[in-house]
This record gives sequence, structure tokens and C-alpha cells, in this order.
Amino acid sequence: MIANQERFNKAIALFDAANAEDPNLDEGQPKELLYAIRMTEMIGRFAPAASEVAQLAVRAQHIRRWTVPRHNYPLGKPGYFAWRTGLYRFHAETAADLMRQAGYDVAMIEQVKTAVSKQEMKSNPATQMLEDVSSLVFLEHYMQGFAGQHADYSEEKWLGIIRKTWKKMSDNAHAFATSGGITLPPALLPLIEKALADA
Repeated sequence: MIANQERFNKAIALFDAANAEDPNLDEGQPKELLYAIRMTEMIGRFAPAASEVAQLAVRAQHIRRWTVPRHNYPLGKPGYFAWRTGLYRFHAETAADLMRQAGYDVAMIEQVKTAVSKQEMKSNPATQMLEDVSSLVFLEHYMQGFAGQHADYSEEKWLGIIRKTWKKMSDNAHAFATSGGITLPPALLPLIEKALADA
């Protein structure tokens, strides 16, 4: 249930305008704008009655992501985790600023920030919903491309990536993914089935 449709639409429009500035293209569209649209499309399929907080969070998850490149941080795992943590804060604060412009109150903004910054995983419904939707979008839209970029990865590495993604997801998301709710990349199906058989 959306409390104020005009305010919600304004926030979504502001998120999309920010992501439309992405100079990187995917299928002819700004990359992060297309990602945000795919996130909204997925939550509509997976959880059509999702809360307003969850709907805002999924649309804002990667907002202006290209402005915080990985190469700004040191190489190696510590640098990677610092980058990811910095991204979570950046996305949350950027979404908060735009929500304020749209007229949202502090309470709603804080709830969206909690979800976008990946806080209270497993205990916060909006955070878990964001994790479920992003995992489903990755499996359906991005996993095959990711595989193409990392052809040097061993089978064991790929099994680990799939299992790690699966572990983040709720039981509802597992059921949705395995019952035809998403289209899994055919080339990767044997690997996915092997990973899940042992998960």
C-alpha cells in the first residue's frame, strides 16, 4: 500500500533522473537505470504487495553507483569490503536526499536507509526483501554476463558464488526461483542445479 501516490511517484522519478545520468550503457540504456527498472519489475512479480519502504529501497539500491568506482579503494579483500560498505552508505544517503525532496518524513527515510545500507539482514523485512529481489535479478539478468567476464573462474568458484547468493535469500525467494518465477540462464543451469543440490 502506497500512502501517497504522488509523493511516491516523485521519489521514483528523482531516483530515475539520477540514474539516467549513468554514462555506462546496458542494452542501450543507462546501466543503473535499467538495473533499477529490473528491480522494480522483479519485486512486482515476486512480492506484488511489498511495502512502500521495500519498493523505494529496491529502486534506489544502486543509485549513482558509477560515481563510486572500485578503483578508488585498495586492491584485495579489505579494499573490496571497504568499497562495498562505502557504497551502501552512499546509496542510502543519496536515496535519503532525494526522498526529502519528494516530501518524505524522517521515519520513512530512515527505514529506506536501513534497507538500502543492508542493515538488520534477516530481521528487517525490507532489508531481506531487497536482498531477495537483488539476488533474483542477478540470477535472471546478470549471472550469465558475469560468467562471461570471469571465464577463468573454476567450477568450484562458481559453485561458491551460487551458494553464497542462495544463502542470502529467504525461503520464499528460494521457492520463487525454483518454481519458474524467474528465467534461469540455460547455459548455467547444470552448474546452478549442482550448487543447489549441495546447498
